[in-house]
Amino acid sequence: MYQHTMATTPLRAPSARAAVTRVQTGVRLEKRLLKVTKALADSLDLTLGDLLEGVLLHVLEGQAPFGPATLARAAQLKKVFALELGAADAHRLVEAPAAASSSPRAARTAGTARAAGAAATPSARRRKA
Repeated sequence: MYQHTMATTPLRAPSARAAVTRVQTGVRLEKRLLKVTKALADSLDLTLGDLLEGVLLHVLEGQAPFGPATLARAAQLKKVFALELGAADAHRLVEAPAAASSSPRAARTAGTARAAGAAATPSARRRKA
């Protein structure tokens, strides 16, 4: 409906560099989406942060961030990582229920947490004394 109606004016000459302050963030993303995005960044010889900044800056100005070749590469990577989600799914994603891990490390971690919790109870402290 409103596609391609936004007029954009560059704030500076395209060749001028802009000094920025970057911050570390703990963003949670869908697992396969992150894999595809990291692989795409790698194939473009960019860091994940640089790719995300570029995508966001383009989108915020109503511009498509990728050309046909990059879109084709992204489609290949979606197949490799079995990512079937699309734009229509963007606001319908919910967390999957946490599955019990059968890895030995997870079992050790869970056992350690249980032991630490047990030692903290009053009855456990009395038994130790």
